[in-house]
Amino acid sequence: MSSYGDDIYAEPATINPDTLAALGPLAPLAGIWEGTRGVDIAPKQAGPRTQEYRERIELQPVDPGNNGPQLLYALRYHTWICKPGESGTYHDQVGYWLWEPASQTVMHSLTIPRGQTVLAAGQAAPDARQFTLRAERGSTDYGICSNPYLESNFRTDSFEITVTVHADGTWSYDEDTVMTIKGQSEPFHHRDRNHLTRIAAPTPNPVAPQGQ
Repeated sequence: MSSYGDDIYAEPATINPDTLAALGPLAPLAGIWEGTRGVDIAPKQAGPRTQEYRERIELQPVDPGNNGPQLLYALRYHTWICKPGESGTYHDQVGYWLWEPASQTVMHSLTIPRGQTVLAAGQAAPDARQFTLRAERGSTDYGICSNPYLESNFRTDSFEITVTVHADGTWSYDEDTVMTIKGQSEPFHHRDRNHLTRIAAPTPNPVAPQGQ
């Protein structure tokens, strides 16, 4: 963790108003993306079920934010997923991707409409083309919070996501969510992966310099 000094109310000395120019390893993710090669391995009563899916994810820059001296640059995102040939929602997810330059930390927050939220984090160089983030149940900083039904029946113990930025401008992710499921003696690895192609450029954040 970066040292910010004793003044927890101090403002950052320098803030770049152009988020797109200050996102570090998250910069290649900005924009609107689609992926048709998604694979989901989910728990079912009869055993693991493999389901293909298609995905649309929008990642847009927001203005820089700070917690006193801690400076963060972010992409706000919305992920929508459906099964091939269907229009109904299979999965919906919102949150932020965050970059903290001082500590070279990437954070990923996610919230799903099942009563569950996660904040994962990992280290990455500003020019990293691959990085892994992790959250653990019970952690008070990078952790997992679920509603009582999920906690009792489909408890999430850890979450891990690896992002890879490819030379052709696409990117992919591989997620492993480890669950303890009521009535099962072994942990279940809920896996998701997809490869995404950009279909539209990002919209500059509101305070970013324009026309330069």
